[in-house]
Amino acid sequence: MILVNFSHPLSADQMKQLQALLGVPIDRVVEVHSQIEPDQPLAPQVAAMVDQAGLTLEEWQNAPIIVNPPSLNFSAVLLIAELHGRMGYFPACVRLRPVNGAIPPRFEVAEVLNLQSQRDAARRRRN
Repeated sequence: MILVNFSHPLSADQMKQLQALLGVPIDRVVEVHSQIEPDQPLAPQVAAMVDQAGLTLEEWQNAPIIVNPPSLNFSAVLLIAELHGRMGYFPACVRLRPVNGAIPPRFEVAEVLNLQSQRDAARRRRN
């Protein structure tokens, strides 16, 4: 599995949690800088972020990939659209949540969001 991380680097504990949820090892982590220039159009910046991942067209379409999206909501929604265009389906995404009462604040892996499954279920609810 390839983790394409558009957010803060995951800790060793978070990686263990994620691999336990996935049931497979993460063989490769691709870290992508996702800070944007707010005064510039966002879509080209997000496309450039995806380019920075350095994956081939074949990898985007065929490799097992999970995505940790950026925290900025507008970047995240454009990223999902860009990835769907390159992959041909919606990627699975990591959802982190704060650990209650942790000092200093820290986050844990909450779940893996299967966006394609969510989309397919929504299509069935249309009928």
